[in-house]
Amino acid sequence: MAKKRIRIDMEDSDGAKYDIKLEGNVTREKVLKIFEMMDLMNIEEEQQTPNLESVGSKIWHIVDKFFPMGKFTSTNILEKYEDEFNEPIKLSVISTYLARFSTKGKTERTRNGREWTYQTIKISQKQQ
Repeated sequence: MAKKRIRIDMEDSDGAKYDIKLEGNVTREKVLKIFEMMDLMNIEEEQQTPNLESVGSKIWHIVDKFFPMGKFTSTNILEKYEDEFNEPIKLSVISTYLARFSTKGKTERTRNGREWTYQTIKISQKQQ
């Protein structure tokens, strides 16, 4: 099994910088513990009210809210989008925006059989 390496660089509101590295058997639980530590230290991303005027911003809101760390498909986004905004949307529209997010480096896109799976690129994960 290949070693995994995760590096998290962050800065708090006072300007202090933090560099956290995880290597080896990196699990979801260990990453969640890091986020808990960040919460205890009051290191958070700036919470801005999302601008949900465009379809793309609404789709990104769904990705960010429901799938910040896990993998997802365009069908997953479709279901959450219709539940969250109570409005219909075509699967092809969601697929187009997810492909654009991948091109812009916001998500990682991999082929899984007949469908694409996506994962956000907030924490870079490198395998050796």
